[in-house]
Amino acid sequence: MEDIEEIRRRKLLELQRQRELEELRRQEEARRKIEAQKQAILRTILEPEARERLARLKLAHPDVAEAVENQLVYLAQAGKIQTRITDQMLVEILKRVQKKRDTKIVRK
Repeated sequence: MEDIEEIRRRKLLELQRQRELEELRRQEEARRKIEAQKQAILRTILEPEARERLARLKLAHPDVAEAVENQLVYLAQAGKIQTRITDQMLVEILKRVQKKRDTKIVRK
């Protein structure tokens, strides 16, 4: 009797793990799809030089770059961006974002 219960318990655990893995796969696929859509929008609204600058920024400051990307995508989807964003325009946007960020130095 105990062997049958043990087998059932193991089988149930295995099924739960499979469901969790499948859910993780679905979430990852959805995240990739959203990221691809975001990159497609950025390619259409940014000049090549601006895209390069944003890519470099993403290496150094991923949180800032992500925030700027999300804001640009939102504005593009809302129809607020009428022309392609040049490198100089992106620099101005980044300067405004930089002013909003607080620099804090913590000494330990």
